[in-house]
Amino acid sequence: MTQSNRAEFRKKLLHLMIPISLQQLMMALVNASDAFMLGFVSQDALSAVSLAGQIQFVYSLFLFAITAGVSIFAAQYWGIRNKRAVEKTLGIGLAFSVLLSLPFTIGATFFPEQLMRAFASDPVLIADGAEYLRVVGVSYLLLSVSQIYLCILKNCGNAVLSAVISSVSVVINIILNAAFIFGIGFFPKMGIAGAAIATVIAKVIELAWALLVMMKKDSVKIRLGWAIRPDKVLLRDFWKYTAPILGDELMWGLGFTMYSVIMGHMGSDAAAANSIANIVKNLVICFCTGIATASGIMVGSLLGQGELEKAKEYGRKLSKTSIFAGVIAGVIILGVIPFTPLFSTLTDTAKGYLRVMLVVCSYYVIGKSINMTVISGIFAAGGDSKFGFICDGITMWCVTVPIGLIAAFVLKLPVLTVYILINVDEIIKLPAVLKNYRKHNWVKNLTRQEPAAEPEALAQAAA
Repeated sequence: MTQSNRAEFRKKLLHLMIPISLQQLMMALVNASDAFMLGFVSQDALSAVSLAGQIQFVYSLFLFAITAGVSIFAAQYWGIRNKRAVEKTLGIGLAFSVLLSLPFTIGATFFPEQLMRAFASDPVLIADGAEYLRVVGVSYLLLSVSQIYLCILKNCGNAVLSAVISSVSVVINIILNAAFIFGIGFFPKMGIAGAAIATVIAKVIELAWALLVMMKKDSVKIRLGWAIRPDKVLLRDFWKYTAPILGDELMWGLGFTMYSVIMGHMGSDAAAANSIANIVKNLVICFCTGIATASGIMVGSLLGQGELEKAKEYGRKLSKTSIFAGVIAGVIILGVIPFTPLFSTLTDTAKGYLRVMLVVCSYYVIGKSINMTVISGIFAAGGDSKFGFICDGITMWCVTVPIGLIAAFVLKLPVLTVYILINVDEIIKLPAVLKNYRKHNWVKNLTRQEPAAEPEALAQAAA
């Protein structure tokens, strides 16, 4: 790579990575603020909302798969400036994201106790978590529209605007968290329910802003016609590459949720420490997520333009960058450990668990950074989405989840031993990921040439 090419690469990466990382950081801060503020209410409140958050986590797996599919085609078609194909992709993404949100919204709103029993056995945790879910459920429907459109903005040269919208929504959420949880000023003191109300209000504002952006001239538009009557060829292409991503997300995400189920059934101390460890990990890994998302956009755009060799070179540089980012993230987590006593609402037992869990997280994030960038970014950009599905299926459901269940409920090993055993999945994957990367199955142009739009077809789509 020449000096000018390296400068171009760094400029593109920073232009995408910085706003996307900020966006991810701000989203992680919502969970952090919930935990921090609810920790002053009680340890049970903290644990209950963390476990209730697993419902949104499971929903986010479906939503992430849809946004990943949208991103694949939006990046490649925007690379050749085919706005019409991007709008068709947006229509397909919205149709499926809204449909997928409905069972989660209905379940959280009307059957919250039943959902909480899957994650906890303590009656207090179940009751507190149900109180949160009953209110926050409507936010899943709001997310199904706003997140798909923000994904389109990121892939179509508006990553900064997408980050600004998400970040402002998060700031509003955090401010309202404090107001509703503690009853500041004229706001009522609502505790757990207040955190849920703050989330719903923030998501309403986020969606309204995204729709206002869409109304601007030359913006990518939501065409209801292409959501109700999608392009059959593009729909077939979309699901050919999105279905494996959905399978991968479910394999990985449900496996990760099983980790929370295991820790949740090992007591309140284990659940609380695991909640804080996950929050710290998610905060620190945000810039790694930024690199992974930027990788998909950068590589996908080049593949759509037919610049396959340049895409290979970018893939190599991005992979190396992800290793460096993972190491930095691990060092930061180790630096946080001396400050764990600040979590004053945790019991001494929970604080002891937390210190060891953070050490485990410090090596976990290195593997996570590499795998996110290569599997979710580079491989997905070129349509090599089946690998992640197979890799996660074998790693989690044939190795770490069975080991965790046996260790916790059959052998009844100590909490920290179980935690270490269930957090080796990202490291186990690495040899297979490297081998598949070198095959270059991901180096593919997925775009199709389209005929010029007929006037009546455009009018129908715009209706």
